[in-house]
Amino acid sequence: MNEILPSYVNGAWWSPDDAALRGAEPAEVRDASTGELITRVSTAGLDLGTALEYARTVGQRSLGELTFHQRAVLLKQMALALTERKAELYELSARTGATKQDSWVDIDGGIGVLFTYSSKGRRELPNAKVYVDGPVENLSKDGSFLGRHIYTRLPGVAVQINAFNFPVWGSLEKFAPAFLAGVPTLVKPATPTGYVTEAYVRILVEWGLLPEGSLQLVSGSVPDLFDHLRLGDLVAFTGSASTAEKLRQHESVQTGGVRFTVETDSINASVLGTDASAGTPEFDAYVKQLVTEMTSKAGQKCTAIRRAIVPAASVDDVVEAVRARIAERVVVGDPRAEGVTMGPLASTAQRDEVLRQVGKLEAGGGELVVGSTHAPNVIRADGETGEASEGAFVEPMLLRFPDASSPALHEVEAFGPVASVVGYDSLDEAAALVARGGGSLVTSVATHDPEVAMRLASGIAAYNGRVLFLDRDDARSSTGHGSPVPHLVHGGPGRAGGGEELGGIRAVLHHMQRTAVQGSPEMLTALTGVWHAGAASRADGVHPFRKSLAELRLGDQVVSASRTVTLDDIETFAEFTGDTFYAHMDEEAAAANPFFPGRVAHGYLLVSWAAGLFVDPEPGPVLANYGLENLRFITPVSPGDEIRVELTAKQISPRETDEYGEVRWDAVLKNQNDEIVATYDVLTLVAKEQASQPA
Repeated sequence: MNEILPSYVNGAWWSPDDAALRGAEPAEVRDASTGELITRVSTAGLDLGTALEYARTVGQRSLGELTFHQRAVLLKQMALALTERKAELYELSARTGATKQDSWVDIDGGIGVLFTYSSKGRRELPNAKVYVDGPVENLSKDGSFLGRHIYTRLPGVAVQINAFNFPVWGSLEKFAPAFLAGVPTLVKPATPTGYVTEAYVRILVEWGLLPEGSLQLVSGSVPDLFDHLRLGDLVAFTGSASTAEKLRQHESVQTGGVRFTVETDSINASVLGTDASAGTPEFDAYVKQLVTEMTSKAGQKCTAIRRAIVPAASVDDVVEAVRARIAERVVVGDPRAEGVTMGPLASTAQRDEVLRQVGKLEAGGGELVVGSTHAPNVIRADGETGEASEGAFVEPMLLRFPDASSPALHEVEAFGPVASVVGYDSLDEAAALVARGGGSLVTSVATHDPEVAMRLASGIAAYNGRVLFLDRDDARSSTGHGSPVPHLVHGGPGRAGGGEELGGIRAVLHHMQRTAVQGSPEMLTALTGVWHAGAASRADGVHPFRKSLAELRLGDQVVSASRTVTLDDIETFAEFTGDTFYAHMDEEAAAANPFFPGRVAHGYLLVSWAAGLFVDPEPGPVLANYGLENLRFITPVSPGDEIRVELTAKQISPRETDEYGEVRWDAVLKNQNDEIVATYDVLTLVAKEQASQPA
């Protein structure tokens, strides 16, 4: 691999030629444990403007031909392809200094993001190209002028600039929601570990799973990238706050309309509750989590615990417990050696930087109470133990700060296996110490006392993107302080950058534009793919339940006959179900209720009758009723009233991988005075085609 690491742009693999390399020395990338040369990196001669335009044209066109569900199916296929060949990725990941557990978090975690967005895309998004947000707004008295919000994909390219610590997960957590939204990606991995990113991109290219132009890879520096960005493009940056601030000042972001999302340095905290003294399950869970966060990925995680905030009386206990657990559980060395639990940092440059930051912490009042800044003895790949002469190894280190107000404690981040411990005297002080971090990705709280949890949550939630509460009930099942999940927001305010990566479908919508559309019911039906009351409806003599998805159209409707409600019906339903609520059984009490004129029919009786009024009972394309949504009872129904149902095909969503799809029906119950009694959506599963008839 010691050739120049290629980029994947304009639909092909690209490397600089000899002419471009003259006077442009490629960067060298070395094995984090041995110092062996792995590859060289250069983008000399690469035309980034052409690559971005390729994404905006070819990538936009290929993704624009697909619905949300079709993109979601492709994400699953990508996840399966990477799973099939993840052994290759694990082998490369070990060269970055990652242990098998570290690689699992990165590689399997990234694959898990693809699976999650594939599933959520098919469950929570329509099989369409437009996402409708929120209810319809009636803007006229007669219902002829409506408004609502839709999301459409941005017309540009999602530029994703990633950090070195998670070359797979860090890339896929950005790529998956962008792809699902239909926006092509140009990914720029960090140079020290970019060869792992290149490997997963190569796998996807070889499997033929990428729509043309949907994913491009730039292996190396991008000095003029922002000069080529414009309105409709967006940038997701993970890295240092200083670099982010420089990029944020670029004209394309300041005045050019380019969306810029940032995840940066974060001085995350973990608070030990006042109830969690030594010997409690919460204390043990706290120490276990702290050591895990110090040593997982050798502490090179944006979510790692940097400040252990504990009751003043428990500081000594925490220090001793951390020291004991590190001595018992942590073995530093080449991750390819048997028994190693913590590998080196990603590069010797990163090692030197971590040691510089530890020096700043010590100068700011921190006392090193666990570990040392000296080169450690480590286990080499051959299983022998010796001093780390070539690799980027450091020991896990814990510093103690007697002065909780020290600026260094709350401002200096050593991006490695380094944390600081400080005591507090009250929960208010603990919350204030968390806040001094200036905004974090995550804070965890170890407590079994709900009152402690509530007091801390009220004081720290606004300073964090995520807060994890750890106790004896969830200690075994918790994903941990430092593990973002794609279902929830990953990001944080202030120093953490202010971005919100992931977060389920909200991350998809980040790559789309929310627009208010106004018009007639007919026009909004056409724009949204959802039938609106007042748009054309059709009752063509064929019951809609006799139509397959291939035959059914929005607006297909059945209007039922009427049925009269009697007092006997109400009493029979009450006796049969056991629902003898007074509004149905006691005339005097019901009449005294401000909502009812007297005894009224059960709402669920009316819904049950409605099904009998609109259903077509014979076997056919309708396979199952799987629920109803948005049920509202509006006008009470008294004995002697009549009800009828208008059922209209509202939304039709074929499933990509099944022989059926979902149909949402607009159900409206009306009485003899044409007043609306109830409204709701009926959900059915319907075959795509009519079943073949036996010969």
